[in-house]
Amino acid sequence: MTAVAERTIDDVLAEARKRLDRVRPHDLAAAIDAGALVVDTRSEAQRRRDGELPGAVVVERNVLEWRLDPASPHRLEDAGDYRRRIVVVCDEGYASSLAAASLQDLGLVNATDLEGGYQAWRAQTGS
Repeated sequence: MTAVAERTIDDVLAEARKRLDRVRPHDLAAAIDAGALVVDTRSEAQRRRDGELPGAVVVERNVLEWRLDPASPHRLEDAGDYRRRIVVVCDEGYASSLAAASLQDLGLVNATDLEGGYQAWRAQTGS
């Protein structure tokens, strides 16, 4: 019988973040100006409660890989380039790290996320 390596979600998160060049909240506007595709994966309830993220496209987390995979027939129109910088945003910057690592696994080499998520951006900008 093969031994199973025990890992926690914190281990998986730390491994994911080692490969990400995470964007700081005060740098998000510059990333957008430089052509990054910002993807808001927050739930509808979170967006309704806290507001929209200017310049972001909304993609539910459960279809993220299909919408951003350049080879997928279900991709977004803006998702046709494996090298484009993609900044995934969730509410607090945890799920987005895992999602960005998953996008890197698809070959989207410049996928990353926003440190602290929408809440950190909101605190930074006063929005």
